[in-house]
Amino acid sequence: MTRIVENVIKCRKCGEVIRSRYTHDFKMCKCGSCGVDGGRAYLRRVGLPEDFIELSVCEEDSNEKK
Repeated sequence: MTRIVENVIKCRKCGEVIRSRYTHDFKMCKCGSCGVDGGRAYLRRVGLPEDFIELSVCEEDSNEKK
């Protein structure tokens, strides 16, 4: 299973880096072209894929029960 460490994107239009820190922490960039939500629970993006650069960090959860 994959664990979200950081939920972050960068807007290609205004250059703002936006981060969602917790569940339902929805943030939009200052120009309104893209948004991020979900914190470390899920990755939600608002906007066109070409409008932002994905900067999130995820890792394999080594504590997963097999």
